[in-house]
Parts: sequence; C-alpha cells; structure tokens
Amino acid sequence: MTEMFANLSLGFGVALTLKNIALCFVGCLVGTLIGVLPGVGPIATIAMLLPITFGLDPVGALIMLAGIYYGAQYGGSTTAILVNIPGEATAVVTTLDGHQMAKQGRAGVALGTAAIGSFVAGCFATLIIAALGAPLTKLALLFGPAEYFSLMVMGLCFAVVLARGSILKAFCMIMLGLLLSTVGTDLETGQERMTFGFPPLSDGIDFAVLAMGVFGFAEVLRNLENPETRDVVRTKIGRLLPSWEDIKQSIAPCLRGTFIGGTLGILPGNGAVLGPFASYTIEKKLAKDPSRFGRGAIEGVAGPESANNAGAQTAFIPLLTLGIPPNAVMALMVGAMTIHGIIPGPQVMTKNPDLFWGMIASMWIGNLMLLIINLPLVGVWVKLLQVPYRLMFPAILIFCSIGIYSVNNQPVDVAFTALFGLFGYLLIKLGFEPAPMLLGFVLGKLMEEKLRQALIISRGSFMTFIERPISAGLLLVAVAILVIALLPSMSKKRDEVFTE
Repeated sequence: MTEMFANLSLGFGVALTLKNIALCFVGCLVGTLIGVLPGVGPIATIAMLLPITFGLDPVGALIMLAGIYYGAQYGGSTTAILVNIPGEATAVVTTLDGHQMAKQGRAGVALGTAAIGSFVAGCFATLIIAALGAPLTKLALLFGPAEYFSLMVMGLCFAVVLARGSILKAFCMIMLGLLLSTVGTDLETGQERMTFGFPPLSDGIDFAVLAMGVFGFAEVLRNLENPETRDVVRTKIGRLLPSWEDIKQSIAPCLRGTFIGGTLGILPGNGAVLGPFASYTIEKKLAKDPSRFGRGAIEGVAGPESANNAGAQTAFIPLLTLGIPPNAVMALMVGAMTIHGIIPGPQVMTKNPDLFWGMIASMWIGNLMLLIINLPLVGVWVKLLQVPYRLMFPAILIFCSIGIYSVNNQPVDVAFTALFGLFGYLLIKLGFEPAPMLLGFVLGKLMEEKLRQALIISRGSFMTFIERPISAGLLLVAVAILVIALLPSMSKKRDEVFTE
C-alpha cells in the first residue's frame, strides 16, 4: 500500500505539470465534443489525431489520447438524453430512461446524474488500475513467448464472442486482420509477403491508414446515407444538481454499475461495451417496480453511465500491464505507444514508471475536468447538436486526409485510406464489425513474433504451448469460451442480448 501511494505521488508529479494538465484538458474537451456529435466516435478521432502526437513527448501524447477516450463516454450521454441519439455505442442504454426524463422536464437532473455517476465510477476505476497494476505486472514478468502467444489467442477468442452479430463473421474479421498484419517484408528472412511487387507495401500496411480508413472514412459514408432525424428536447433543461431523493435512488445503482463495468472492462474483446447493458438489466431485475424502466427511471441512467465510464478506464489494465489491447481504441493506443518507441507490456511499469503512473494520475484529473466541462457547458453542447451533419462531414474528411498525409508525406497513403474507407463501408453494409479486424491487425505481428520465439526455444515443438502450465491454461480458457459460445442455447441467448 505504501509503495502504491509513493507511485501515485510520482504520477501526480508528472500529471500536474502545466503542459500535461493542458493536454489532459484538450483531450477531455475533444472527447466530450466527439461524444456529443454522433457519427464520429473516439476511434476515428484518435486515428485522426495520431499524427499530431508525433511532436509531443510520449507521456503527454498518451494522456491526451486517453482523455479523448474516456471523455467521449461522458459526451455520449448528453446526446442520448437530449436528442435520443447515443453519441457512443456505450450510451445506447442511457437513451431509454434519460430521454424520457428529459421529456418530463428533468433533462438537467438526468445530465447531472450521468456526470456525477461517471465521475464517481471513474475515480473508483482509477483506484482499481492503481491497485491491480503492480501485481499484474509482476505476474506478466513470469510470461515467456509461449504464454504471451496463448494470452493473445485467448484475447482474440474473447473478441470473437463479444463482437456484435455473427460469431462466424467476427472470426472472419479477426483472421482478415491477422492476414493484413503479415503484408510487407519479413524481418527475419527479408522476403516480401503479399506485396504483389508494389513498393509502397514493402513496409507493410500503415496502422493509421487502416484505422482512419475503416473507422473514419467509412463512418462518414455510413452516416451520410442516414436521414437526419433528431428528437431534440424542446423543454427547459432545468436544474443540473439532483435532489437528495434522486441521490438516494442513484447511490446503489452507481456503485453496482461501477463494479460491473470495471470488471467487464478488464476482459479482452471489448467487454466494456457490455457493462451498461448488464447494469441496466440488473437494475431492472432488482427494482421493486420494473415497469418504471423505460419511462424515466433515474436508476436507468445512474447505473449504466457508471458502468460505462468504469469500463472505459479499466480497459487500460490489460494494455498497460500485459500489452494486450482489449478493444479497438486500446489497439490505437498500442499504435501510439509504438510510434513513440514504447513497447506495451509489463516492462512499461519498470522502464517507464513516469508514463504508467502519470497516465493513472491524469485520469483522476481528467475525471474532475470532465465534471467541470460537462455541466456548465450544456448550453454549448445543445447549440452544437443543431449543426447539420452534412456541414461537418466534409471538414472531417479534409482533416483525416491532411493527418494521413502528414504521417509519411506520401500521397499514396491518402489513396489507401480512401480504399480502406470504401472497404470498411462495404463491411458495415454486409453486417461485419470492423473492430475485431483492427484488433487482429495490431496483435498479428506480436503473435507471429512470440510464436517464432516459442518455437525456436522449443526447437520447433508445438507441445511447448501445452507443456507450460500457464500457456495450457490460457489455451484451455480460449477453447472453452468458443465451445460455450457455440452451444445452441448460449448462442441464442447471446443473439438476444445483442438484439436488445
């Protein structure tokens, strides 16, 4: 415990510099903005801003990018409550009761409850990261190449099961991501793989190009085909601070939501998205009068919003301690760390303690900033919601193109991004979720490296993955996850959950 407080004091020393406070504020503000404006999302925004971080030090860059991610969770609730459109996938549940509260003239109370719940959950989740960081890092230091390979296989199995829609489609997306990661020159043999003799592909597919195309350009194309229907609340927002009665009704859902979201956020494969849904289901089952839900129950806002923000922050645990990104946004963070010469994994805490603890401390500061940003600026966000999307999307495409060109100063990168944008749009239309593909792409090179290392150590014997107890256990969990998910009864329940 003493060691943890000493580390946190180091973290606050890093996070409380003027530069890092400013970057944290910019990240939180941009995150809230893109959460408020549906159709952009943190994945596309972080992909767009990756080139800007080249001129920053690694700590400042990651503090800003992290602020964008958890800031978007706050902003997503604003549109969910006021416009009945979730700014983020995790804010879908908030529309059910939050918008009904707004229609009843309690928009301010709903917004205040969401912000306070998110703040409390964020603070608790940051404590969980601080508490679990050191033990998990020590455990990860026991891992060899075989264990790392098995861990990544387990993570991808979780991604398949937790992805929206068909398990087969999610599996195909993972495999496509792994295939794309092998394009380029093999570092060990020097042979070019799947480049088709095209020189720009000899260095492989650029991570920012793929991410920006599949999430940035494709998202714009998808939103352009949707008619703009906004059920904007016309009544007054009213007071923002909940009454004592509202607080009493919200405390238990907020704590339960924090626990549920924080636990699911650690799971690889985007478990954080399920947090708000699980919280809402539990609150409805525990309620004395379940019929209130869907008609403006404050518990239906407090629980899911707490779960939402707790999951967003504990998602950093597998990234910072094991080097395994649990979702597409964390995959982008891996890309950002790699760009700055930092190898994600257990050595981050020992080799870059200022980065590790500085990021954790910045989350506390960021949560406080978001509380200040969200509540007083509600009027500004309402005005922004009235801007037609057709005016915003050309600006988004221009910024994307400038950002991609500035990475390598190669016009061909912009062309590749456009192609991946069309490809991503086609995937969405065919019912494929692109996020597992990005996860497979990020983990692909690392998996290949660990597979080769393990086979070299074992002199080519694949039995090394079964003979080592931790590796065998992780592979067993991976197989069990897939088998359970493919059982007809479980498959039906899974489909029902995602449909709801």
